[in-house]
Amino acid sequence: MTGTVVFDLDGTLADTAADLVAAANGCFASRGLGALLDPVADARIAFHGGRAMLRAGYARAPADTIIPPGAEDEDFLRLLDFYAEDIARHTRLYDGAGEALEALRGAELILSVCTNKPEHLAEKLLQALGIRDHFAALVGADTLPVRKPDPLAYRAAVERAGGHVARSFLVGDTETDLRTARAAGVKVALIGFGPEGPGISRLGPDWLLEDFHGLPDLAAQWLASDRKTL
Repeated sequence: MTGTVVFDLDGTLADTAADLVAAANGCFASRGLGALLDPVADARIAFHGGRAMLRAGYARAPADTIIPPGAEDEDFLRLLDFYAEDIARHTRLYDGAGEALEALRGAELILSVCTNKPEHLAEKLLQALGIRDHFAALVGADTLPVRKPDPLAYRAAVERAGGHVARSFLVGDTETDLRTARAAGVKVALIGFGPEGPGISRLGPDWLLEDFHGLPDLAAQWLASDRKTL
């Protein structure tokens, strides 16, 4: 029985912050507010989702700005449209990510994605990045009635890929990913080169990845250790 490695997407496999911020700024510009977020300084906000970006932007609007009731819901839908139109202008895979995926598949591990990005956008981005074929399944924010950190989302990502939850682990970049893994009863590797950098170690993950080049060896050691417990 082989193992399964489940990946988060935004901030884990790829740096998507600039394109996410651009979509939010498109919403602000449509209200005559200009670009209220910075793609570098506000990268961590971007990885908390579209609504977090909108709220952060509204908070920076001039004091005399009137944000009408329902603006967030309206702008959120507009943000998704802006993002879908130009989903990978600035987005790039993190260094070594593609090679790591190739190596994991070469080791006959099953790969899957569990993301809080809407499924159709995740599909589009993975295709644009040229890595969709590496993954046997994809569970997005709207694939199920629940999303991460609910363990049902993680379990579905494993089982739809043909794997077994007890023989899987998660690779992510946020507290949400850690909470997901803990709720599902699996181990988690958090990347130390994402939005928060090495400071993510404060969460106490099972592993901290300094770069993607170390992931194949980590997976091999995990698999060997796991087999000893069977």
